[in-house]
Amino acid sequence: MSFTRPGGSADRSFHLVRQSLLQDDSLPFSDALTDEHVEQAFEVEGISFGQSDAGRTTSDDDGIVYTMGVTLWAMLSQSLFTGVQRSCRAAVQRVAAYYAMLGREVSSTNTGGYCRARTQVTEGVVQRLAVGVAERCDAAVPEERRWNGFRMRLIDGTTFSMPDTEENQAEYPQSSSQEPGLGFPIMRAVALTSLFTGMVIDLAEGPYSGKETGETALFRTLFKDLRSGDLVLADRYFGGWFMLALLQDLGVEFVTRLHQHRDADFDRGQRLGKKDHITSWKKPERPTWLDQETYDRLPDHLEVREIEVQVDVPGFRTKSLVVVTSLRNHKTFPKSEIATLYRQRWLAELELRDIKSTMELDILRCRTPEAVRRELWTGILAYNLVRQSMLQSAEASGYLPYQLSFAASYQMLGNTWLLAAMPQAVAVNGREYLIALRLLNGSSHRVGNRPNRIEPRAVKRRPSPIALLKELRETARGRLIESQRQLEDRAQTT
Repeated sequence: MSFTRPGGSADRSFHLVRQSLLQDDSLPFSDALTDEHVEQAFEVEGISFGQSDAGRTTSDDDGIVYTMGVTLWAMLSQSLFTGVQRSCRAAVQRVAAYYAMLGREVSSTNTGGYCRARTQVTEGVVQRLAVGVAERCDAAVPEERRWNGFRMRLIDGTTFSMPDTEENQAEYPQSSSQEPGLGFPIMRAVALTSLFTGMVIDLAEGPYSGKETGETALFRTLFKDLRSGDLVLADRYFGGWFMLALLQDLGVEFVTRLHQHRDADFDRGQRLGKKDHITSWKKPERPTWLDQETYDRLPDHLEVREIEVQVDVPGFRTKSLVVVTSLRNHKTFPKSEIATLYRQRWLAELELRDIKSTMELDILRCRTPEAVRRELWTGILAYNLVRQSMLQSAEASGYLPYQLSFAASYQMLGNTWLLAAMPQAVAVNGREYLIALRLLNGSSHRVGNRPNRIEPRAVKRRPSPIALLKELRETARGRLIESQRQLEDRAQTT
């Protein structure tokens, strides 16, 4: 893609991203991502390209104009669209349309220049921006929105797939149960999210299998994001003795389900009420991953509160479950409130569903590990920015953010992305009306309150019956060619 640039044309650069997000200084949470934050992320990572001293864009050898801001804008646009609109070609076409509306002649929409510019935007840039947006929004949450003053954190794990290349297989090997050439590389990830904002505070990733690659090991690398006064909601997988003891050592409270390898005995311990008691867990032997100094520092017994919760909902698989918490004061934290709070852990599942299903990031597209991680973090940045829009809609309407539809806000940002970048292309006060429309759209589409919904785990529509590949593609292709050759030989002989 090449352009004819009018003399003195200004470079919108970093302001372009915030402009397309339809942000205004008068809105709450609007300072979560400013031009200065974007510029600082590039500076800290030591990245600079596409700008001259005059503040105008410069062209590469192909005449393609990509500043840091325009490149980031195009990368985010890929995450805000799905299907064929996520391709590099579609991103380049959006950049071409943007420059054309600036009055620059566009002679090509080749992808080479964009792909080269994109490789200069490292994983560190988009990760720094994504984490920064989440931290600043969480810090701006009003105190009355916090449960008993706690910063609420959700933790959950998932996996991502990616193209079957040698580089990806080397860093993220496929499942050992699959034959070479028949599987896909798998990345394991653990996400730490905010209960109120729904944003990803941080994410740890690693191979699907191998030493210290499990979800608990990845979660421990996220302890740097926790502080005294936090409360973590987790499923039973994270409810082991050492995990809970390490959280308490950090001053972090927890509410989790009783680990599957432990049984509750309500006839022992300090009784607080029916199926509600404080009990003591003896410290197990030191695991190999834990150093001796930390092991010695942890208490010999862990005092926890166990609560049995009844699930009286027809169709639910679990009739009762035991919740474990460090909140031992039953007067300040009644049993019913703990049970209700634990149920909100399910929001972590819904947030990962938004990332993997709604945004279609379950299968990443890049062919090298570095590019895969950059693609994932760009998607998380886009996800957090959609959540920022939902926070603003929630504040304007009085609803809670998780009561609003993520898909509706995601669609709105995608549909206005290019138009919002060009305020001069809309009518007078048009940008003001677009912002109002974004807020209205976010609050108009709410998630149905169906806490006890019962549905079979089955689908009505059948997918097209396509056989699974059970041998190398080259082998299968050769077999088909040989079969065709034999048919042709028979036809000639007859």
